[in-house]
Amino acid sequence: MSATRQGHNALLPSLWDDAAASGLDEPGLLLYRSNILGADLRVTNFGGGNTSAKVTDKDPLTGAPVEVLWVKGSGGDLGSMKRDGFATLYQDKLVGLERAYRGLEHEDEMVALFNHCTFNLNPRAASIDTPLHGFVPHKHVDHVHADAVIAIAASENAETLTREIFGGKLGFLPWQRPGFDLGLKLGRMAGDNPQLEGVVLGGHGLFTWGATAKQCYETTIRVVNQAVAWLAANGKEKAFGGAAVEALPAERRREIAARLMPAIRARISTAERKIGHFTDAPEVLEFVNSRDLRTLAALGTSCPDHFLRTKIRPLVLSHDADAAALDSALAAYRADYAAYFERCKRPDSPAMRDPNAVVYLIPEVGMITFAKDKATARIASEFYVNAINVMRGASSVSKYVGLAEQEAFNIEYWLLEEAKLQRMPKPKALAGRVALITGGAGGIGSAIAARLMGEGACVVLADIDRASLDSRLADFGKRFGKDAVTGAAMDVTSEASVEAATRDAVVGYGGLDIVVCNAGIASAAAFEDTSLELWNRNMAILGTGYFLTARAGYRVLKEQGFGGAMVFIASKNAMAASAGASAYCAAKAAEVHLARCLALEGAPLGIRVNTVNPDAVLRGSKIWQGEWRQQRAASNKVDEDELEEVYRQRSLLKRSVYPEDIAEGVYFFASDLSAKSTGNILNVDAGNAQAFTR
Repeated sequence: MSATRQGHNALLPSLWDDAAASGLDEPGLLLYRSNILGADLRVTNFGGGNTSAKVTDKDPLTGAPVEVLWVKGSGGDLGSMKRDGFATLYQDKLVGLERAYRGLEHEDEMVALFNHCTFNLNPRAASIDTPLHGFVPHKHVDHVHADAVIAIAASENAETLTREIFGGKLGFLPWQRPGFDLGLKLGRMAGDNPQLEGVVLGGHGLFTWGATAKQCYETTIRVVNQAVAWLAANGKEKAFGGAAVEALPAERRREIAARLMPAIRARISTAERKIGHFTDAPEVLEFVNSRDLRTLAALGTSCPDHFLRTKIRPLVLSHDADAAALDSALAAYRADYAAYFERCKRPDSPAMRDPNAVVYLIPEVGMITFAKDKATARIASEFYVNAINVMRGASSVSKYVGLAEQEAFNIEYWLLEEAKLQRMPKPKALAGRVALITGGAGGIGSAIAARLMGEGACVVLADIDRASLDSRLADFGKRFGKDAVTGAAMDVTSEASVEAATRDAVVGYGGLDIVVCNAGIASAAAFEDTSLELWNRNMAILGTGYFLTARAGYRVLKEQGFGGAMVFIASKNAMAASAGASAYCAAKAAEVHLARCLALEGAPLGIRVNTVNPDAVLRGSKIWQGEWRQQRAASNKVDEDELEEVYRQRSLLKRSVYPEDIAEGVYFFASDLSAKSTGNILNVDAGNAQAFTR
């Protein structure tokens, strides 16, 4: 289920549908409840919160009925999880772990003991929050990070506000890092106070419970709405002290983002390439333009889920910052982070991680986030929007209190979190890279995109055919995830169109690393019958189009300052002339020579430029769907369905050439496999002696 976000003052609708829930077993109802809770980002963000149900099941060993705790497993997401996203534990064994608990200094050792409570050999790992569900003496439990509730929990007088707003129906527990001890305290509070419907955790979030899945869900929604309504009725009229500056026009905001993002990315990607995300959502603009921006931003976030994804604090930058100003601001942030690490580290703390900011706040413009991949950057942005909503609510009715520095450090450098990071799979070859592919909706372009995304790259498909582009985006979104791919409508013959699409690519991902010039046409005509219109069309798309696309991409690569790869898709006809196709052959030859010239100028900057020459790629090609196919069939005196065999037999290897073969060549030139290659030509034509490079 896709997560959405509405205005912070809007009440949450109940998404429970009795018809949809009917016939579901208890685990099915738990999954249904989880998904609809995770469908609204004001309730809980990606990966945040957890839900549980205590279910009677048959012990696979004894056949006897046992109580089993179903609880969202480690690393799952409420909105999108499936049934296999739940950990399952024998409830009596989990509760029995209290006998083995040695106190706060030994919290982390309890996590390994959860494995001994696993029911039915379920491989899903239990999360650190498992005891907070297991010790609550109620069948169904929700834990969410609702903005409105955290706003109350992150207020200076949080406990007093909790009593006032909820009339004694919710308990309050001061901030404590999640773990076994907090689970025991939560369980005792719930057991000793049967009138409670839930508990507010200081600075953290909300726990609610109920006898049935529906009752638990409805309690959660009702409690959150109580908080939303109370904040709306009692908050200050002007949020964040009112506006200090006004937002720039939308187009100007994107222009500034397109300038700043590659410049920031260049300066923070020394250890690993970063991917960016930009938002100028209304709540972001309200915050970055406010009088209290710097004061509140310096306090950091309160909820540990927010903090883990947004770091100790954001970096505020001026929208007109030049290179020197960026260098100074980023260096100061890194020094401040290193000092924070030194103040808070413990003897067994992991080594200091990347000291660069994740969140960049730009008055008049919006917010930029950078992370190792697009999904992480986007999620960090969403979490900081949650933090903005929390700060708005708390500061409007009280004084906002961020997470204490040492507590923040203890979470960021938690050994359990470090162990989780160490278990992450090794990054793919193109992780952190961004590719722009023209003609991306065609057969060769889409094959290239799939190959690069398969190796971890983010891809911008640029194409003039909007319908085909939308179809490719939908397909790739399902295969690789929507964060991995985006589209840009581009007419490669228009300077304005190319510049706008390149800017959109940069704003979408933060910069560029790979530029593939691939958009093309094909035409055939005897030389004396070649019209000026046909000649100009070939030169416009295959010559000027490659020049404009390469120039726009080259400028971004040069600005970033850490090199890049450009690949031209030319043709066998660039090397071997063909009768009856003078305009096409001449334009393709120009492409190859343009690539060589660009290789000369790009080499001192680490920008490599290489060419792939295909031949007769019929399958999936738009070029071969129209007149070109008919003309080539007529020229070879065969039917159209015999044409592929003609080309196969013409090749030295007697093999057909497919889009995936061209994609393999592009991947070679785009990746570090060819780190020492530039100005080169790779023929992918199954062998054609006439096209041998000399």
